[in-house]
Amino acid sequence: MKISIVTVTWNSAATLRDTIESVLKQDYPNLEYIIADGLSKDETVNIIKEYEPKFNGRMKWFSEKDKGMYDAMNKGIKMATGDIVGIINSDDFFHCIDVISKVAETFKQDNSIEAVYGDVRFVNDGDLNKTVRYYSSKNFAPWRFRFGFMPAHPSFYTYKHNFEKYGYYQYDYKIAADYELLTRFLYSHNLKAKYMPLDFMKMRTGGRSTANWKSNWILNKEIIRACRENGIWTCMPLLGLKYFVKVFELFITKE
Repeated sequence: MKISIVTVTWNSAATLRDTIESVLKQDYPNLEYIIADGLSKDETVNIIKEYEPKFNGRMKWFSEKDKGMYDAMNKGIKMATGDIVGIINSDDFFHCIDVISKVAETFKQDNSIEAVYGDVRFVNDGDLNKTVRYYSSKNFAPWRFRFGFMPAHPSFYTYKHNFEKYGYYQYDYKIAADYELLTRFLYSHNLKAKYMPLDFMKMRTGGRSTANWKSNWILNKEIIRACRENGIWTCMPLLGLKYFVKVFELFITKE
């Protein structure tokens, strides 16, 4: 089983080495790595070129103008030749070296599984070994989309043919195209997904969806749109409930 991992970059030089190194160290041999760069102006492309030979032909990359992060993701997924596809952001990195091996094993154990997801840790740049928030997907169920909850997107792996059959990321979303895609796959099309009790990766805090109150407002408006487009009714007061859970997660900082 071949697994493709896609990273989107744009002026990502400050964090990209950690991301690439964590992919390079994965112990699963049949792995393909794709980097979709949006014409970075910093050292991003030079870093990509530096690491390319170390993958011994398992890396593909391009640098060209795109219509945003989700458009670049789509390009990377379409380029992928793997059976399974997953995303790792350019400021995230795998928690351990056997994440992809465990993903492959889970798919192999049950041919009826169409997707998997698991847990992630949030860390600060000052101390990448200290977890400041633990995001567990253990209790996720499709009905929770109504309340603004979804599985941790960086832990979501599915067959490439599901993108071809059910569609790619809608790049006219500014922040929540990942939410819309998971809603479409797991709710509208009811793909059989399995939770893996596994820490997939560490994510640096300060992403676009949590940058400030304006970002949160845009995020929630797009979540309402995503739910509406996939046959789920929700509203701002219901989405507000998720912030109480996020506060609770700050106290679950697994070592």
